[in-house]
Amino acid sequence: MHAGNIELNKIHDYLWEIPKHDGMNVPGRIYTSRKMIETSLQNDEAVKQVINVAHLPGIQKYSLAMPDIHWGYGFPIGGVAATDINDGVISPGGVGYDINCGVRLASTSLRYEKISRHVKRLVENLFRNVPTGVGASGAIHKLNQKELKNILHRGSHWAVENNFGTDEDIINTEENGKLDGADPSSVSERALERGLDQAGTLGSGNHFLELDVVEEIYNQRAADVMGLFIGQVVVMIHTGSRGLGYQICDDYLKVLINAEKKYGYKLPDRQLTCAPVKSEEGQDYLSAMKCAANFAWNNRQVIMHLAKNSIKSTLGIPEAELQFKLIYDVCHNIAKIEEHEIDGEVKQLCVHRKGATRAFPPEDKNIPALYRSIGQPVLIPGDMGRYSFIAVGTDTAMRETFGSSCHGAGRVKSRHQALKSAKGRNLIEELAGQGLTIQAKGHKTIAEEMPQAYKDVSEVVEVMHKSGISTKVAKLKPFGVIKG
Repeated sequence: MHAGNIELNKIHDYLWEIPKHDGMNVPGRIYTSRKMIETSLQNDEAVKQVINVAHLPGIQKYSLAMPDIHWGYGFPIGGVAATDINDGVISPGGVGYDINCGVRLASTSLRYEKISRHVKRLVENLFRNVPTGVGASGAIHKLNQKELKNILHRGSHWAVENNFGTDEDIINTEENGKLDGADPSSVSERALERGLDQAGTLGSGNHFLELDVVEEIYNQRAADVMGLFIGQVVVMIHTGSRGLGYQICDDYLKVLINAEKKYGYKLPDRQLTCAPVKSEEGQDYLSAMKCAANFAWNNRQVIMHLAKNSIKSTLGIPEAELQFKLIYDVCHNIAKIEEHEIDGEVKQLCVHRKGATRAFPPEDKNIPALYRSIGQPVLIPGDMGRYSFIAVGTDTAMRETFGSSCHGAGRVKSRHQALKSAKGRNLIEELAGQGLTIQAKGHKTIAEEMPQAYKDVSEVVEVMHKSGISTKVAKLKPFGVIKG
């Protein structure tokens, strides 16, 4: 089987390997189906990036890609790579510009059939109360630098301490909403400036706040643990570290380009610029990246609180009746130091997940006690016109993918191509015909994020399910969306 000009050897129906060749330190592996190879991987730029990543110093086992793979900066989006922290590197291209872009899912006691007549007002009020779009600000008072640095250090703990959530929210957030070792002194003044008034803001592009209804349940036991039922209204939030994270990435790409020359690395793509994990440059980037990750967790925590209050006020119901609870929060643009078994030896690795979600198995000590009987929740948003999914991590993921799964649908059209194909169409009316109420800053965002710009997320999720990497729990259907 070929993706463009690149040969893929079949391991099984949902896993394909690129043999190690021409300077690759490890093979490349792509989780996908024959159909998806034929329909979305024939332009092989993203597959070339899988090969390029396999050249990284200290990379372990495989350069991996999930079924939502598409072209990105340096690494493909959907890419996973783990490097040994002693002789391996850290690469900003393996994290991306939107550091700790992630997904948060909250449940309610509401049944869709009971609130369906209020959907338009709910969407309008959410759009009014949650700042969205490029340069969005004003969710909370403008922070001073001391407060902002506290957020960079403490993550979503800052939000909870300032009455934007509860201790239970912290428990049900990946890494408890805070990466240790985040030192704000590693963050530039320009990045700090950009973050001062963006806490609790949604941003633009593919970021969204979505009202969903639980449409189908595949694993009743896991659904019960998560508190899910058919017809239930849940809230999904997708955003990241905003301008602050973008600036940190931009700043450190310049630093690490010089470091690459210093350490004598010769890589096939300049966008893979990197430094040894334990070098001064590598540690500074890791610290700044952790600051951005903490900002993003705080961001989603504040947005969730704003959403809860907006739903309460719109429907005129008390908190006890709404029963608004965080199910889980996952990040999908990050590098983390984790322990994994390599050839029978437990090693500390720097695991890059870019457009990939952590998917740790049952009984893992790093996931909340509530979920240790079923595995870590994996949240997989699709496009706004179709559906999203909830899954759980598995032992197979831990063995094969460093405990990683897919993060979404994956683009098949660039934003420019989507704009072109949306010309002359009333997408708001089209989506309304599919039962979706949407509010956004403008037509351009809706056009760029049109459903046809993405793969069918059910095919992506099925590859992960059939591979045993993350198994399906429930399908969600969107009925209300706000976007920048």
